[in-house]
Amino acid sequence: MLNLTAALAPVLCLLGLLMLMDSFKLVPMRFVMQALAAGAAAALAALALHLQMIDSLDVPIPIVTRLTAPVVEELLKLAFVIYAVRCRRVGFPVDAGIVGFAVGTGFALVENTYYLLALESPGLLLWLVRGFGAAILHGTATAIAAIIAQELAARRHGQGFSVFVPGALAAIAIHGIYNQFVFPPVVATLLLLIVLPPLLLGIFTRSERATREWMSAGLDLDVELLKLVLSDNFGQTRLGAYLTELRSRFPGPVVADMFCLMRLELELGIRAKGTLMARDAGLDVPMDDEVHAALAEVRYLEKAIGPTGMMALTPLQVSSERDAWHKFLLSEQRRSSGAA
Repeated sequence: MLNLTAALAPVLCLLGLLMLMDSFKLVPMRFVMQALAAGAAAALAALALHLQMIDSLDVPIPIVTRLTAPVVEELLKLAFVIYAVRCRRVGFPVDAGIVGFAVGTGFALVENTYYLLALESPGLLLWLVRGFGAAILHGTATAIAAIIAQELAARRHGQGFSVFVPGALAAIAIHGIYNQFVFPPVVATLLLLIVLPPLLLGIFTRSERATREWMSAGLDLDVELLKLVLSDNFGQTRLGAYLTELRSRFPGPVVADMFCLMRLELELGIRAKGTLMARDAGLDVPMDDEVHAALAEVRYLEKAIGPTGMMALTPLQVSSERDAWHKFLLSEQRRSSGAA
């Protein structure tokens, strides 16, 4: 029992600490569980591949451990991070880091459980090294990769899979250095604990401040833009003039749908930021039926406008790439409210 605790508890405790530090509660528990499951699946896939290389291809274990494992394992863990960023399930470094660390945690739990079952009566020191060393490494490396990917995606407005390359290389490098066994395991574990967790916690603290600043400024901007959109003078603005110009290229009903979509995006953005501010203050704001209806209407309008119309609407998209995740936030809040 003591070995099990030493092997599994440290990484779970750090994941819990990161979630407690997220005062905005950006990541729903359901999504954390999905990330844990994805990490566990990645560990099973990596284990099967490594055993195949060792048993069937006669690849030496040191080659697998030092060269193959860092690349294969980090890329497998990155798969769920790619999904989360590309599908806009994360919007800030804070929630990207939590999701990445959860993936690494799921990976570490399966990996350490396998070794617990496979190794015969190892000493407690081994499980302390694996629990505080390898497990924390898996979580932190994937968290750093996720944070870098989210930051680049927000700055470059997505731009394909290139945003994931720097983070993947960083995670592989961190993992690869640890697996070279330059220092004795205990020393390597102590060095890892001195460097990686404080680095991750520092990034979280900075990201929390940036998130709070973005929310305040973004909420004010959304409110002012919504007032402008609903005013009688909207047609005299550049946004209104562009929308009028689109009437020569698209049918009138489609242009009307574009206007409605722009208004709804602003309203949902205001609602999402207001929800986050309430969470930061310790309040839980339930979602009402109006939010559910608005989310459904956005999906309908996007389909009605079509791909070409959505491309033409790009100059009118007043929300940023980072704002785009707010529909996921509101839909998850609506789901949890309904469950309650």
